[in-house]
Amino acid sequence: MENWSDWIYDSLGLSHSLQNKIIATIALALILFIARRLILHFVLRNIKDVKTRYTWTKSLTYTNYILFVLFATPIWFTALQSMGTFLGLLSAGLAVALKDPISNLFAWVYIVLKKPFVMGDRVQIGETEGDIIDIGFFEFTMLEIKNWVAADQSTGRIVHIPNGLLFTRPVVNYNQAMNYIWNEIPILITFESNWKKAKKILLEIEEIKLKATPEQIQPELEKGLKNFHVTYKKLDPTVYTGLKPNGISLTLRYLCHPKNRRGSEQVAVEEILTEFAKHGDIQFAYPTTRFYDATKERKTVKGSSFFDTGDAGDTEN
Repeated sequence: MENWSDWIYDSLGLSHSLQNKIIATIALALILFIARRLILHFVLRNIKDVKTRYTWTKSLTYTNYILFVLFATPIWFTALQSMGTFLGLLSAGLAVALKDPISNLFAWVYIVLKKPFVMGDRVQIGETEGDIIDIGFFEFTMLEIKNWVAADQSTGRIVHIPNGLLFTRPVVNYNQAMNYIWNEIPILITFESNWKKAKKILLEIEEIKLKATPEQIQPELEKGLKNFHVTYKKLDPTVYTGLKPNGISLTLRYLCHPKNRRGSEQVAVEEILTEFAKHGDIQFAYPTTRFYDATKERKTVKGSSFFDTGDAGDTEN
């Protein structure tokens, strides 16, 4: 062994002390790698849930990195008078050269401890929205939704976002309080329509097709109240009535899962189209144009006749 060490010293100029440090570092890395693989082998063989497997894998990876730094640091910096000297020199250099990576690393600690989101959550950071599919030391990864897709569905693109943006951008989490969000579907009918009958039909559709069961919603309510004091006095679906320039607005409001907003809306709209088609006194409102000939439509004012010289077009709904 000494012959090999002497040969390396003569050929590469590496001192015996440096060679020992390299060997010790490699041995430490191998021990930690083997220990991680063994733990994962015995733990994951009986776990089928994808999210749980991911959590175990990531946690052990992070633990390995931390242990490697803790044990490798004394190997390479025994010449320093104290750990304080090492930390002082390290922090001074990193503060200047690695400002953004340090910010990302501290943001990762914030993510792990504070948990503004976890794996699988649907979030919005700035203008970007998507589902969290990976959380790393320096960045987190999302499966993008929306953009050119006109709904809350995936575009198929992967978005990598630096962790440090959490300190400068609002984080909107669809799932954190409870796995339900409020969705609204506006329906516009003509002023001549039987709006009371239309509203009754919409309420029945919500009750049958869209309403979450108590078994589904109660655990989520308890989670929201426990973690964030989120309370709702009214959870049943409802229909709000309003007046618009083009007709009477009937707005369905109901709770749905964040990742099922488009699907639930499709179910509601198809049912509405089917039911409204059965009733001749309910008509959807939409912009229409009526034309008339001013030379034919005469008006009489105070016994004298004249041609209406106003605009040749009129709009109604």
